[in-house]
Amino acid sequence: MAQDNLEQRATKRVPLFARRRDRELQCPPAKAGRGTNEHQSGEDRDAHRPGIYPLIWTGHLSEDFSGLGLSDKVRQAVTAAGYTSPTDIQAKTIPHVLERRDIIGIAQTGTGKTAAFVLPMLTLLETGRARARMPRTLILEPTRELAAQVHENFEKYGINHKINVALLIGGVSMDDQIRKLDRGVDVLIATPGRLLDLFERGRILLNGVDIFVVDEADRMLDMGFIPDVERICTLLPPRRQTLFFSATMASEIEKLTRRFLRDPVRVEVTPDNRTAATIEQWLLRAGSKPVEKRAALRAGIDAAENLTNAIIFCNRKRDVATLERSLSRHGYDAGGLHGDMDQKSRTEMLDRFRGGGLKLLVASDVAARGLDIPDVSHVFNFDVPTHAEDYIHRIGRTGRAGRAGVSITLVAREDARHLDAIMKLIRRDIPYLTGNPIPAAPPASAPVRRENAPARRENAPRRSRPARQPDRPVAEKQTKAAEPVERSQTKRPHRAETPERPPRDSAKSKSPDGPFDNGSVPAFLLRSTARPD
Repeated sequence: MAQDNLEQRATKRVPLFARRRDRELQCPPAKAGRGTNEHQSGEDRDAHRPGIYPLIWTGHLSEDFSGLGLSDKVRQAVTAAGYTSPTDIQAKTIPHVLERRDIIGIAQTGTGKTAAFVLPMLTLLETGRARARMPRTLILEPTRELAAQVHENFEKYGINHKINVALLIGGVSMDDQIRKLDRGVDVLIATPGRLLDLFERGRILLNGVDIFVVDEADRMLDMGFIPDVERICTLLPPRRQTLFFSATMASEIEKLTRRFLRDPVRVEVTPDNRTAATIEQWLLRAGSKPVEKRAALRAGIDAAENLTNAIIFCNRKRDVATLERSLSRHGYDAGGLHGDMDQKSRTEMLDRFRGGGLKLLVASDVAARGLDIPDVSHVFNFDVPTHAEDYIHRIGRTGRAGRAGVSITLVAREDARHLDAIMKLIRRDIPYLTGNPIPAAPPASAPVRRENAPARRENAPRRSRPARQPDRPVAEKQTKAAEPVERSQTKRPHRAETPERPPRDSAKSKSPDGPFDNGSVPAFLLRSTARPD
């Protein structure tokens, strides 16, 4: 009897990681129709490993937050924030996050992706405590503004929780961030560069992360952060929950999810690479010169209806400062936002724009991803984005949360190629405000006429030229031609002749005493050369 009790105790004391490993080995392969494809290649069809085929969400949507499984504290904070029903991405994602499943979330901007992982994370963090330098959860953001926005969401929805949230971004003091890490944090929101910097300094340990979130994964790809993301994934414990959220899903992102996610659930709210239906999109013809484009932009701003505020996007940071100065000189209330600004200036500019103290915000693509400014009425693309995916994120700053928005893109003659790529990506045509397409470029042989040059009238009379004077007589011509010859024959007066030098005496020059006689020898040649006694 005692021996049986000892055997039972031994079986109960099996390490947790061993029991998890046994369950993984006994896990059956995924069935067809739940993430698999019968028409795939043989190599993919035979590889029935976890993480290869994501499951497609097939559940029903909940009409309110009470049916999602969130805690009472979280629901009270959501109600206090003024939200009554979840969005599609929230209703489809939150139940799977609470079940500790890996997620691939694809949704356009402005659909509530941030709350889709913030709310369930707050519910899961109600149990447990943080340890020094070992965060419990990690959220990666591509830009400082997105990281600060997620931090604001945790402060808003975590008002009833006692959790420590740390923000690791560049441009601010590192000492304050290190002190927060030493006290222990439950949620760590970071950009890849600052996170790896502190890790290499030995100020942070990542082996205690339970939930790992990669927000705006496609923006990570565009900014070149994918190698950093891969390195961070290798530093995390293998038994973790990983959440990938993005507006578009490129092939590189798909490979990354197949490598680091385990049996993920794919949640796709809208078809990939589509824009929101609440955004009214237009094209505005502009000239190729910067002066002409700025004039067209001012005309578009003046003609816009119900414009309360607007974001104007430029491709280059130097154009942001130039356009901001131009708008300010013409009497517009404009400010600039680009990546070369320090964090304090960027934060102050965004706060002014959010608070209504600034009407026009000229920005680079640093403001095109995930910034939650719900009351933006218009978006102007001063430059057509070179990457078609950036167009989706730019115009996604308006028309958020079901509101109506307007986007106007200035198109020059040389932007036709980029415009075709955008319309192919979003699978729709964008009309022109004037109703006329971009004119074709003239052939190389044809002369290019200025747009403002007046057209010549066909039957216009020519201007009269002054009458030609009659020719002079032949005799006068011969007299005029003979005058220079007569002047050349007359002798010009010469200067006063200088007296000629007397010829040198040849005998004196050939004398044995040399060219100098006794009276003309210099004094320095006549001094004695005898040495003193």
